[in-house]
Amino acid sequence: MSVPASQSPARRRRRTRIAAGAALLALATTACSSLGRTAIGTISYSIGPETTVTLTSPKVRGCHRLPPSGTTGLSNNTLVDMVMYRTPDCTGKDTTYIGSRLTNNVAPKAAPWRSFSFVH
Repeated sequence: MSVPASQSPARRRRRTRIAAGAALLALATTACSSLGRTAIGTISYSIGPETTVTLTSPKVRGCHRLPPSGTTGLSNNTLVDMVMYRTPDCTGKDTTYIGSRLTNNVAPKAAPWRSFSFVH
């Protein structure tokens, strides 16, 4: 029985090695992709009338606390959407969704935002 040239044992081994290498690369990339993942860009928020804080590429995971006084204005110049909370621990139902590349301000007489998390 003859084997076509395109199906020679050496060629099959080479294809198998390439497929195994690609699978390992994909697995390694997937396993490491969430480690230290950041929201690329900046978040700017005001504290009081004259102070602005800018965060550069904050981590995507977890709850991010704002100063105890909170903030009433925020610009999300990252590539990830976020949720603002009135509590310091990212809990509660009174939230505000701020999409990527958007700005939002708290309504007059409303409580300030005290924490945020990213939608991922």
